[in-house]
Order: sequence, then structure tokens, then C-alpha cells
Amino acid sequence: LIGRLMFELPEEMGLIAIAVRQTQGKGRGGNVWLSPMGCALSTLHITIPLHSNLGQRIPFIQHLVSLAVVESVRSIPGYEDIDLRVKWPNDIYYNDLMKLGGVLVTSTLIETTFHILIGFGFNVNNSNPTICINDLITKFNKEEGTKLKLLTADCLIARTVTVLERLIDIFQEKGPNGVLPRYYKYWVHSGKQVRLHSEEGPVAWIVGIDDYGFLQVHEEGKGVESVHPDGNSFDMLRNLIVPK
Repeated sequence: LIGRLMFELPEEMGLIAIAVRQTQGKGRGGNVWLSPMGCALSTLHITIPLHSNLGQRIPFIQHLVSLAVVESVRSIPGYEDIDLRVKWPNDIYYNDLMKLGGVLVTSTLIETTFHILIGFGFNVNNSNPTICINDLITKFNKEEGTKLKLLTADCLIARTVTVLERLIDIFQEKGPNGVLPRYYKYWVHSGKQVRLHSEEGPVAWIVGIDDYGFLQVHEEGKGVESVHPDGNSFDMLRNLIVPK
């Protein structure tokens, strides 16, 4: 639907498709994306000029979207301590324990304009297959004696898009340094030690992400290197960065 419409509409017009359920959801690398009732599921179309800060650093978009999902909850007064976080390159996590959402970005360059399709899905009111945002709110209320209201998928999709628009504006004006402090505030990797390639592979420390959104690791004796998301994935359970 969006693929047919996105080249027909004026550039200044926003376009989003929202699904209550998906039966053929796709993840990174051809993975199947499970989409039970209770998920926030949408595909957003945006345009980015090639000759702009973000146009020169297109891989950063997935990080901005992941951050926008987390901030859609944690920017609400009273919800700042709900433990949603971002995992490089494109996942939403509860602490560093369980995945509850993800982002998939595809881009097409037409002349000097990127047409970006952003698919994002995250668990709002479905405890399966992992955990959901309302589970975290219920847990927080029980532990802290608060009475925070449960949230709805449509509210959080709307908030995510609003936050994303602001993040894009900041990035276009100030570049990566305009958004990275907010990103690092919520990411799960600060100071973590990992192994590269295999469980017997070299030890490295995660430093951050570079100006193009690639993960930076410091391997003993080798200095800082960038790890590209297209050829690698982060195995949180085994604390490995492994080639796909």
C-alpha cells in the first residue's frame, strides 16, 4: 500500500500505515516478525534530502526510531523510570533482559531525495511472546506504589512519530552530537565487554556509535574499530558480536 502511494503524494505530506495485526511481518535478514494482538505495528514513510546531515548518515535513522519508541513512553511525566532501553542496532529492550520491539528501515534514493520506509513494532498490551510495555507499567506500579495508567498502541504510535520528527529536526540542525546524549541515556551497552566472532574470539569493549551509526568497539592492542550492522548482529544472550 505505502510502496504504491509514496511516490504519488506531495513531499510535505506524511504517510503511515497502521496494522492491528500482521500475518506476514518481516524482521532483519529475512527473519519472521511475530505480531500478535496488542502490538503497536506501523510503517511510516518520510523523505530526507540527500544533501543534509541525516541524508549523509542514513544508517542513523534506525537509531533515531528506536530512541523515539523508548522516549514515547519515558518522556511522559511519571513514566520516566519505566525500564525501556535501546539495543544496537534496532531493538527495543526491557533493561538488557528481553526484547519487546524492533525497527526495520529501507530506503530508495530518487534523484536527490531519500524515500525512507520505517517499519516499527513493539509489544504494548501483549505479554507473549516475551513481555510488553503494560507489563512493565504494572510491575512498576506494584513495586513503587504508583497508579500509572496502562497505555494504548495508538497513543504510543502517535507519540513515537511526534518524537521522531523532533529528533530528525535536531539531527538535521546539529548532527549526531545533537541526539547521541539522549541515545546513550537509554542504550544497554555502556561499558560492556563483548567477544568478537565467537565465544573464544578476541575481547573488546563497546565504546559507542560513530558519526554514521556504526558500533564502535575497542579491541585490546588494536584501537577503536567500527562494526557495520549489515554484516553483524549482537547476540545479547551470549554477549557476542557475530557475523551474520
